[in-house]
Amino acid sequence: MTATEIAATYPRLVADVGGTNARFGWLSGPDTAAEHVRKLAVPDHAGPAQAARTYLEQLATQLGPAYRAPRHAAIAVATAVVGDQVDLTNSHWSFSRQALQSDLGLDGLSVLNDFEALALSLPHLRPNQLRAHGALPVAEGALAVIGPGTGLGVAGMVQTRSGWHALPGEGGHSTLAPGDDFESELLRCVRREFPHVSAERLLSGIGLPVLHRAVAEVLGRPVAEPLAAEQIMEQGLSGADADCSRSLDAFCSLLGSFSGNVALMLGARGGVYIGGGIVPRMEERFFRSAFRERFEAKGRFRGYVESIPTALITDTLAALTGAAAAIEQATGC
Repeated sequence: MTATEIAATYPRLVADVGGTNARFGWLSGPDTAAEHVRKLAVPDHAGPAQAARTYLEQLATQLGPAYRAPRHAAIAVATAVVGDQVDLTNSHWSFSRQALQSDLGLDGLSVLNDFEALALSLPHLRPNQLRAHGALPVAEGALAVIGPGTGLGVAGMVQTRSGWHALPGEGGHSTLAPGDDFESELLRCVRREFPHVSAERLLSGIGLPVLHRAVAEVLGRPVAEPLAAEQIMEQGLSGADADCSRSLDAFCSLLGSFSGNVALMLGARGGVYIGGGIVPRMEERFFRSAFRERFEAKGRFRGYVESIPTALITDTLAALTGAAAAIEQATGC
């Protein structure tokens, strides 16, 4: 494509839609990062078309005569994307991809799993967007990203002769395994309520209250009134409640074991990245936790995983970078 033809594919709209919030961003031209980023509450809008129009109307007011309607868009959503109809796992949004493209008047629309988008961002992340356990990951070979947010996302990234390719999946719904006797007791408690205990059932915003109830029960202090995830985070991080604090410790340990499993399954020798909205809030608590110890506790394959770097994605807008990369793959520019 000529420079003129490439310029004609802009501006571009990118979005990262979770169960709670939708972040929208704007790409005005080639080699630009997402700007004019705004966060909209998912429950406040009937679907992505309504939320996108709200964002674009606000942007048009802000930019005035400089505003132009987007030509291409990529929307990362917290669910599996198969076929035309998309139903979000942890929210009421349900939409047709073709109808959304038509409603927004786009030349092209990419709809992808939110962790496919986050995976696409990995080769583009800079050191100031990461915090590593020791050495930073090296973007080569195979990578993995795991993210506890409202749910639990998992995706991979592989380097091929034709470039980087994302491996979307629903690994968060795989069965969670205990790493010690205490965790066996936790899972025994949870199985009384949920016959299948997936990783997401405990390692997510919707899972933290379940984990907290199980921790309190195993410790012999049943919860009189269930706490929300936000309360568990606040009281656990401040030290105001011992059971909340123990729940965060269990969260980090289980996440370490699960992340090590993902690294083994994908052969993610280039690195395992932790994203999502929960772990960045833990800050030092996460890096002092048993996460890395449990990540490496793989028996005969300890040496294999010891060499795999792990890092926390500190940039909450990284998925927008991945969405932009998805448009580049779709348009070839």
